[in-house]
Amino acid sequence: MAAPIATTAPQPFMQRMRGLAPGLAFCFAVAAVAIVVRNATGIAALNPVVVALVLGIAWRAVMGPTASMKPGVAYAVRPVLRAAIVLLGLQVTLGMLWALGPGALVLAVVVVATTLPFTIWLGGVLGVDRALAQLVGTGTAICGASAIVAANQVARGRDEDVTYALAVITLCGTAALLIFPVLAGPLGLSAREYGLWSGAAIHEVVQAVGAAAAGGPEASQSGTVMKLARVFLLAPAVLALGWWVARQAGGEAAAVKAPVPWFAFGFLGLVVLGSTGLVPAEAVQASRFLVPLMLAASVAALGFSTDLKALKARGVAPLLLGVASTLWITLLALLGVKLIG
Repeated sequence: MAAPIATTAPQPFMQRMRGLAPGLAFCFAVAAVAIVVRNATGIAALNPVVVALVLGIAWRAVMGPTASMKPGVAYAVRPVLRAAIVLLGLQVTLGMLWALGPGALVLAVVVVATTLPFTIWLGGVLGVDRALAQLVGTGTAICGASAIVAANQVARGRDEDVTYALAVITLCGTAALLIFPVLAGPLGLSAREYGLWSGAAIHEVVQAVGAAAAGGPEASQSGTVMKLARVFLLAPAVLALGWWVARQAGGEAAAVKAPVPWFAFGFLGLVVLGSTGLVPAEAVQASRFLVPLMLAASVAALGFSTDLKALKARGVAPLLLGVASTLWITLLALLGVKLIG
């Protein structure tokens, strides 16, 4: 009698991929649509991350949460996001930062090192939830949406906190994009000073670069590099925030600890690697395509996970916090630019 033919059970990896596929496909499809909308309109305020967030929220509001998409959506919120932050390191080199000069580098450090704690402190005064204040502060201090979703890996805010912080940062950054070019003349700023001011104060990379470009080629170059200097500080800031969160948690429950943001070390590693000149230009160019796509997919997942009723319950205080934090970094950056000349 012939022995029965053994059947091979599906591999766990393939099972996991089938479970992730619906949610990941949805998130990346939304991200692709968001990028097409931005490219088709050419409107700087239509950051793909923002468009993806709105589309994700709208889908949930109309269709409701879908169980089959939940695993892939959760995967997009964390592993996909962390990979995007690591790849972002290819777009910053130590040479770019050095070209700014010591005064501008100090200014970049000062605005980040003071804006984040100021916002967290003011959030406590206004009664804003601690995690939400941390997200608003990180988004204002560093690089908008990318910083918010990265910081939440250690702040561990709720999905509604991330969504609210993204909305506040988008609103304030867009206002700055429109107002800064109008103020350059009355403030008596040179092209370089205006560019440094835009790069040091405005939240999103695309908003800062767009505002700086309004001042001409010299302003555009100085503003772009200054903004990249703040992006470079994303990893140290997240590490510092993680340490602070863990320290705060230590007084509440010994078992509660902030996770180690290993992706921040990956980001720094790629910055160093890219600075050696060993990274092919094609890889850097690929990162410029992949990072916005992956970030938009992650934020689409956040939008899909957001309950609008819970978002409304946050009230107006976080919006006031975002405006106050924006005014802080705007005035601080302007003072710094005037001092370094």
